[in-house]
Amino acid sequence: MRNDNKPPKKRKIGGSDRNAAWLLIAPSLILILAISIYPVLQSFYFSLFDLQLNTPTKSSTHLKYNIQLDQYLKYYPFLEDELTNEISEVDEPLKGKLTDIKKDLTALNKQIRDDSEGAYEKVNQTLNNYETPSQELATVEISNEMANQFTQRIASINKRLTGIENREALSNAKELIGLADGLRGAVIEPNFIGFEHYANQLTNPRMWSSLWNTVVFTVLSVFFEFVLGFAIALLINKVFIGRGMVRATVLIPWAIPTAVSAMMWKFLYDGQNGIIAKFFTEIGLIDSMGSLLTTDAGAMFAVVLADVWKTTPYIALLLLAGLQVIPRSLYEASAIDGAGKWKQFISVTLPLMKSSILVALLFRTLDAFRVFDLVYILTGGGPANATETISGYAYEIMFSQTNFGAGSAISVIVFICVAIISIIYVKLLGSDLLPEGSKK
Repeated sequence: MRNDNKPPKKRKIGGSDRNAAWLLIAPSLILILAISIYPVLQSFYFSLFDLQLNTPTKSSTHLKYNIQLDQYLKYYPFLEDELTNEISEVDEPLKGKLTDIKKDLTALNKQIRDDSEGAYEKVNQTLNNYETPSQELATVEISNEMANQFTQRIASINKRLTGIENREALSNAKELIGLADGLRGAVIEPNFIGFEHYANQLTNPRMWSSLWNTVVFTVLSVFFEFVLGFAIALLINKVFIGRGMVRATVLIPWAIPTAVSAMMWKFLYDGQNGIIAKFFTEIGLIDSMGSLLTTDAGAMFAVVLADVWKTTPYIALLLLAGLQVIPRSLYEASAIDGAGKWKQFISVTLPLMKSSILVALLFRTLDAFRVFDLVYILTGGGPANATETISGYAYEIMFSQTNFGAGSAISVIVFICVAIISIIYVKLLGSDLLPEGSKK
């Protein structure tokens, strides 16, 4: 007898179908690589260099020795002219010493001219026309041998000039020494340092302190936001008069820009006129109004409270979307079976909300871990770096100190922490959401 209840056979995916599928997702993969992966790789590359924008010789990445011809030609012609003038005016034996120095300088200049492959003349002509040469033209790569020879000769010239005993016989001794000393900065050394930034940061107490502050802020804010957000989502999911107005009102804190919200809470926390500070003082939560932003615990509490107020509606909105897709028939069936409200919440709501909870917690945790603007405006990381987050620390190193190498290393550390958080969430909450075949 024919059995019509047999499940249909699964269609095997052939090579052509697999290739077509890869072609369909290829644009998305390329977009992900371009937007997400490339900036991380670029930050990692910069973190391998001693990259400091406030230092001209370290303002870009250099794997080999280079010489700045514009810097060199700003000093060499004048030094040569000064030496020529001094040689014509002084007597022996000082004339012989200056002549030897000039010969060494001329020989070095000839070698630089020969090794520059025409860039020397172009840069010199540009400077003679009172123009500024481009960095690409003025920066010429040289060999390690040439760099060492240049450094040694310039050091020798400086030593011999400063060691002249009868310096009063020279008409422009200070100018000679100053011009010779200016040639030192013409050679750019390689600033590749490997993983030195990571070693320095991983042993830096300030980095670990900022990371701990970030973890404390993230755990506290996400916990209270999730609890309050879930309660609000359950409330506004009910059918009652004015539900639409209540939903719109709840979203107002989230709609306010973070910078505006931070400034508003800063006024509310003010030690003299802040309403929130006065209220907390009257109920005995803090000793005085001024201690809210001037103590370590008070400042962290203030930042967490401001973030909970602003971002709880975001959690509520995400969880509300998950609640609305749960069929009402499941609650009716569980009520018939004798399940109360708490039992329905545990047995029906939570299991079916698992995907929504994963999305809400993952997005909010990653956002809280990368917090910057709220803390920067509200406390500035103070008092005494008590609320400084890892993002604020990276900003301080990268932009205030213009140390892009160390700042990039911290950015990579933040990326690694974010990746670990994502993996933990997916493993703990998202494993049951994956198809059976993908768990193997």
